[in-house]
Amino acid sequence: MKLSDFDFDLPEALIATRPARPRSSARLLVATPDALTDAHAIDLPSFLNPGDRLVLNDTRVIPARLSGTRQRGEATARIEATLLEPQPDGSWSALVKPLRKLRPGETVIFGAGLSAECLSHNDGAARLRFNLSGEDFDGALAQAGAMPLPPYIAGRRAADAQDHEDYQTIWARRSGAVAAPTASLHFDDALMAALAARGITFSHVTLHVGAGTFLPVKVDDVSQHRMHSEWGEITAEAAAEINATRAAGGRIVPVGTTAMRLIETAAAPDGTLPPWQGDTDIFITPGHRFRISDALMTNFHLPKSTLMMLVSAFMGSERIRQVYAHAIASEYRFFSYGDASLLLPRG
Repeated sequence: MKLSDFDFDLPEALIATRPARPRSSARLLVATPDALTDAHAIDLPSFLNPGDRLVLNDTRVIPARLSGTRQRGEATARIEATLLEPQPDGSWSALVKPLRKLRPGETVIFGAGLSAECLSHNDGAARLRFNLSGEDFDGALAQAGAMPLPPYIAGRRAADAQDHEDYQTIWARRSGAVAAPTASLHFDDALMAALAARGITFSHVTLHVGAGTFLPVKVDDVSQHRMHSEWGEITAEAAAEINATRAAGGRIVPVGTTAMRLIETAAAPDGTLPPWQGDTDIFITPGHRFRISDALMTNFHLPKSTLMMLVSAFMGSERIRQVYAHAIASEYRFFSYGDASLLLPRG
C-alpha cells in the first residue's frame, strides 16, 4: 500500500471551523455497500436497531494550549506550550515554540498562578514540571489554558471561550485528552433521548486522544509508518455489556475511531472483549480483521491520514472513495467540527 492510495482533493471551503448548532443538526452520510443516504445526526436512531449498542469515549479534553513568558536577565521571550501527556514523575511532555528560546532550568510564567520549569529537551519536545499539582493544577490550567484546536482550525482562527464547550463531548468525564473524540461532538440531549427511546444502549470506554493523532504520515510505504501510543481503559462493566449485546445479536457501534481503535486493540481472537487497560498503538489498515465493531460513526478525515486508512479497512478502499466523492460533491463539512458518516459494511 502506498500513501497516495489514500489521497483525495478537498476544497478548503469544506473545512469546518465551527460546529453545527444544535449539535445534532450536523449532516450524516449513511453508507452501506449498496447505498448512500443523506441524513442528519438527529436521524441516527432510524438507522440503528433496538438492541444495538453505541460505544462512547468518555475522555475529557484539557485546555492544553498555554501562552507565557520566560525571563532571562533583562530579556523576555514569549513561549507557547501545548501539553502532550503526563509523565510518571509528574512532569509533562509538551511541544514548545520557540523551543530554542527555552533552556533546561528556566521557568515559564503562564498566569493564573501557574508556572513551569523546563527540565529537558528531547526530540523536538520539552519536559515541563509545573509548580502546582492535583486540583490546584486543574483549576489554574482551566483559567490559563486554551483548547488545543487541531492545526487545520488553529491555522485559520484562534481558540476562544466558545471552544471550551464546543470541543468537549456532553459525557466527557476523565481528563487527559489533548484532542477531542470528534464524532461524539454531534450528540446532544435530544439525540441521546431519541436513541434511548429507540432501544439503543450505551457503554463508556476511555482513550485519551493524543496530539499524535494529527501527525502526518511521512513514508510512502504505509507499512513503515509508526503510530503514536495512547492510554486507554475498558472496564469490566463495559466489557460485559458489549459481550452481552453481541451474544444477544445486537450490533456494536463505536462512535469515533478512538473508541474503535480501543475495542479492536483489546478484542480476543474469538470476538469477545475482556477488560483492558494500557497503551495502544494499533495501526488499522486494509486487510485488518475487525473482531468487535459492526458499524462506525465517524467524521470525514484528512487525505493521506491513518484515519483514512482505518475507514478504508472497514468499508473497503473503493467504497470509501465513493463515500468521500459523494461527501465532497454534496458539500459535507470536513474534519473535527464537520459533519459525520455512519459506515455500515454489512448493510
